[in-house]
Amino acid sequence: MTNNQKYARFPRSAFVGFDHIFKELEEMTKHASDHYPPHNIIKDEDMKYRIEVATAGFKEEELKIELKDGILEVNGDHTPRGLEFIHKGISTRKFHRSFRLSEYTQVTGASLENGILAIHLEVVLPEEKKPRKIAINNHSEVTKNAELLTEHG
Repeated sequence: MTNNQKYARFPRSAFVGFDHIFKELEEMTKHASDHYPPHNIIKDEDMKYRIEVATAGFKEEELKIELKDGILEVNGDHTPRGLEFIHKGISTRKFHRSFRLSEYTQVTGASLENGILAIHLEVVLPEEKKPRKIAINNHSEVTKNAELLTEHG
């Protein structure tokens, strides 16, 4: 049984409210073999990350970064400068690169230096999601407190 046959049992119309997931999966598969421009994802600290995109030949005004619904989009649209190339080895073709960010990831800034566009990210967990230590109480104290609660209502 092929993958297509497996999934044929569950038509797309059977999944109500999952349109955004299907759209995201289609977008990912459409760009799966496109590796331009190359990029790095770096962990700077425990909850801080950086996405570096190689943008040699692009000016700052030719780059656009946008965050919408948890998807970080980086676009580049180079304006030709009317140069006559004998050899052109640095690509400046138009590009679109998307990154799905986790629920609590925020973009804290961006910089362009030496042909590298760096997008700074930080995971900011709400207090209720942060790990917390649970105190270990003496078993006899817990039992005594529970007995007092049941005796006095």
